[in-house]
Amino acid sequence: MSRLQDALAASDQIWGGWVVGPTIIGPEEFAQAGYDYVGFDVQHGYLDDADVALLLRRLEHVPIATAVRLPSADPAPIGRVLDAGADAVIIAMVESAEQAAAAVAATRYAPAGVRSFGPLRASLGHDTVALEAEASVYVMIETARGLAALDEICAVPGLTGIYLGPADLAISMGHRLSDAWTHPDVRAAMAEIQDTAAAAGLVTGIHAGTGQIGKTLADMGFRMITLASESQALRRGAAAHLSEATAGTTDPAGQDGYLQ
Repeated sequence: MSRLQDALAASDQIWGGWVVGPTIIGPEEFAQAGYDYVGFDVQHGYLDDADVALLLRRLEHVPIATAVRLPSADPAPIGRVLDAGADAVIIAMVESAEQAAAAVAATRYAPAGVRSFGPLRASLGHDTVALEAEASVYVMIETARGLAALDEICAVPGLTGIYLGPADLAISMGHRLSDAWTHPDVRAAMAEIQDTAAAAGLVTGIHAGTGQIGKTLADMGFRMITLASESQALRRGAAAHLSEATAGTTDPAGQDGYLQ
């Protein structure tokens, strides 16, 4: 099994960080902090699949699972990030069973799919059955059209899970971005996605953005919860350090402090 599959098998909830830029230390810091996985964003982030391949290679011996979000079910970039060692792909803006099936096919070799053979790391081996088994595929439901096709999407064979995008879902449903966590209709849609996907035997994932929201989502039953991006974590930590300095407070016992 992959690291991501191992983490899910060991715990009801797993916690993730998110990387949107070409950082070297960000993923390792998430691992050091105890996160279970890190996601690399090729949809909205300043990354392409070549950047991701280098980051994945650096994490080969770091104890953290990996996922890559891609903007479509185009099989070429999906194959490249899997060949580079990603544990999972997360395909954005899926609105039909046909799109979900195309995402699954991109992770499978012939005759079941359209993935081309070409692992980029020797450690991945050459066993196509094992390579397929270790490649998890999630599709994002984040629009009203995707929500309407929820049952059909969840029935697609070979799908690992559903990953929910709360911001786009709220916008697509005609609400403000700030309503993503508070509007009853959006919350009901989130609960429907979680319940339907779980009933179909799928893993449910979601973006949270804060630990407090992450706790609420865990209580709702979501299993794969992304808490923050590296930029969010940096901003929060930087603000806390500045607040401590300007308020004249001290860092007890030099907590996490060092000079270099």
